[in-house]
Amino acid sequence: MIAHLDRKLFRDLRRLKGQAVAVALVMACGLAMMIMARSLIHSLDDTRADYYRSNRFAEIFASLKRAPNYIIDRIAALPAVAGVQSDISGQVTLDLPSLDEPASGLVRSLPDYGEPELNRLFLRRGRWLNPSSRGELLVGEAFALANKLEPGDSLTLLLNGRRQQFRIAGIVLSPEYIFESRPGAALPDNRTYGIFWMPYKEVATAWDLYGAFNHVSLALAPGASPEPVIAAVDELLKPYGGLGAYGRKDHPSHIRVSDEIRVLTILSIGFPIIFLGVAAFMTNAVLSRLLALQREQIAILKAFGFSNRQIVTHYLKFAGTIGLAGCIGGVIGGALLGRWMVRLYEFFFRFPDLHFRIDRFSVVVALGVGLAAVVTGVFGAVRKAAKLPPAEAMRPEPPANFRASLFERIGLGRWFSHSSRIAVRNLERRPAQALFTVAGLALATALLILPNTLKSGIADILDNQWDVVQRQDLNLGIAEPSSLRITHELERLPGVIHVEPSRAVAVRINFHGKSRQIGLRSLEAGAQHSRAIDYAGREITPASDSLIVSAKLADALGAEVGDDLIVEALEGRRPVRPFRLAALAEDFTGIAAYLDRSSINRFLGEGDVISGASVTIDMTRRAEFLHAIKTIPRISWISIKETLRTSFRNTTAQMMGMLTTLYLTMAVIVAFGVIYNNARITLAERARELATLRVIGMTQREVGSVIVIELGVLALIAVPVGLTLGTFLATLIIHSVNTETVRLPLVFTSYTYTFAVTVVAIASALSSLVVLRKLKQLDLIGALKAPE
Repeated sequence: MIAHLDRKLFRDLRRLKGQAVAVALVMACGLAMMIMARSLIHSLDDTRADYYRSNRFAEIFASLKRAPNYIIDRIAALPAVAGVQSDISGQVTLDLPSLDEPASGLVRSLPDYGEPELNRLFLRRGRWLNPSSRGELLVGEAFALANKLEPGDSLTLLLNGRRQQFRIAGIVLSPEYIFESRPGAALPDNRTYGIFWMPYKEVATAWDLYGAFNHVSLALAPGASPEPVIAAVDELLKPYGGLGAYGRKDHPSHIRVSDEIRVLTILSIGFPIIFLGVAAFMTNAVLSRLLALQREQIAILKAFGFSNRQIVTHYLKFAGTIGLAGCIGGVIGGALLGRWMVRLYEFFFRFPDLHFRIDRFSVVVALGVGLAAVVTGVFGAVRKAAKLPPAEAMRPEPPANFRASLFERIGLGRWFSHSSRIAVRNLERRPAQALFTVAGLALATALLILPNTLKSGIADILDNQWDVVQRQDLNLGIAEPSSLRITHELERLPGVIHVEPSRAVAVRINFHGKSRQIGLRSLEAGAQHSRAIDYAGREITPASDSLIVSAKLADALGAEVGDDLIVEALEGRRPVRPFRLAALAEDFTGIAAYLDRSSINRFLGEGDVISGASVTIDMTRRAEFLHAIKTIPRISWISIKETLRTSFRNTTAQMMGMLTTLYLTMAVIVAFGVIYNNARITLAERARELATLRVIGMTQREVGSVIVIELGVLALIAVPVGLTLGTFLATLIIHSVNTETVRLPLVFTSYTYTFAVTVVAIASALSSLVVLRKLKQLDLIGALKAPE
């Protein structure tokens, strides 16, 4: 007997293949995104953990001015410290023939003999440094690839004001620089900034630090808490110009990978829930209406001895087969998309070996969730059909109440055609069915809003905010804080139009037990270059001794305008004092605090000194200016706005753009699937009624317009609901995925809404054409036969 039901199952699936494929596609899209995102999380997290373990990535880090090497023994003696690695780091500038602008970087020292105890390097190409040779260095892979450098090539570096030439011995990776960017910068610029490693003796000689160190890394005993050790290290290094110790969770590279994992976690939940919800709606609609059409078949099955359990199992198999097809498609799609995304991550994050590792647990969860979604969507209808007594089921359903619709009762009927009145009456007499259809269409419409909102946010950053907030052409840093006189030297350089001095200092901001180590930057009232803007795009005018902070920083600290934030400088005499929070700035990369330059210098107890400047230049003389800036040894780094914009476009924006395109494609598939599914089911369940209309004299066009008008009315109701729901979901998800390193503004454009409406309209039109074509092929005699 089971074999007979299985044959019926395959006949039903073959007859409803269009609707079944639509449901399976929607489910596959949701599960593919879930499996892709969860597997990427698994791949990134496991690869990072393996890399940290094998290369002994430290857990606490600290920079300082200078400390004698014997301090290392005192640090190693601290409770819970399991290992210590000291080194020297220094900022350098480079003169690359392939670049107009000067490049800069960070040189790190390596032990003259043996491997470092912590933060061990991974050799990608070339060889390790030879202890007996001089003039060699190792180069970080990101910089080497961006500038097409190979082992054996030469580099000219300006080390502490002295110009020296080095040969590249090898290309390496470091667990400290999985994401390689300039200190304090949220965006990478691998063409103009790199990391280099040299023997301790050469670095110490260049910076006159022999027998000393200015950077230290610590490993902790298993299970040890980092906070007490950080406080102890901070206190120990304070007399030596300590710049503030911090844990692994605050390490810039670690934060960037963690932020990506956090974004993937949110996307692995939000999107699949919506997709699977739509799939559940669609499956319920397919099977509920199929059961209504097969009342007599259910009665006959019962009359021939099939039990309620066998009938329930039969229809659950129908839903399960669709669900299984969707799950298989989702697993395959998720694996393919995941492998594609990993190739993108290889250009973004520098791991020795990043492979896509499918998360088997997520596959099991996806199978369970997918099957649960379709079973949940149909279980109530199946249970109701199984409980139907055979004698009652043999009778056709009682005819619906075909009374005049509300529009007709209030006198508007004369303005509608016969086809329109029939369509409206059908919707009114089946409100639950109409509500489910509207819900499905609204969800499909809502899915179309988020991808284009993400695209609009990226475009707003690239084309608008970048120039609104930063109106200079470039920023530059000075090796050591200097007097204001250096600005006059900059003003005399070729092509310079305007120079604005700046001051920046590393600080720790505390508020009610929460803290962040960030850069405190100068911001002047009436400045032509950098400025802060609020959520409404209005410029914020800085006042003396009043702090402006990133809105994201205030959110992380739990602070509001008017609160007093405790600011601790991490250099010099390390003064501490409260500043009133005056305003919140809406920025899109990193987190920062702003104060006017005079207030910063008073806070530090210094005179009128600067640590950098912003410059506007005549772009026709750009090459002259960049050539001249290379000759000033005190300039430690230069950051060109257009170069950063290009870097953002080629990294963060490109990755988010590809993800957005992927989600948009899937959202379009869902929209078409929902609308097509509804149109086909409507035709199947009303075939007898439509055939009757044809027989009593209505034309093919009039009968077809009944279906088309019904679809149109449902779409007109669903689209505004979907646009509102999509706006809410986009707001929720974008606020959730915005991190302390990169954020997107919430931008809703007319294009976003027009695109969603257009997709729904086109899907409705194409589905209507399919239905009208099927309607022409309708067998009137077969449709009007009384069921046996």
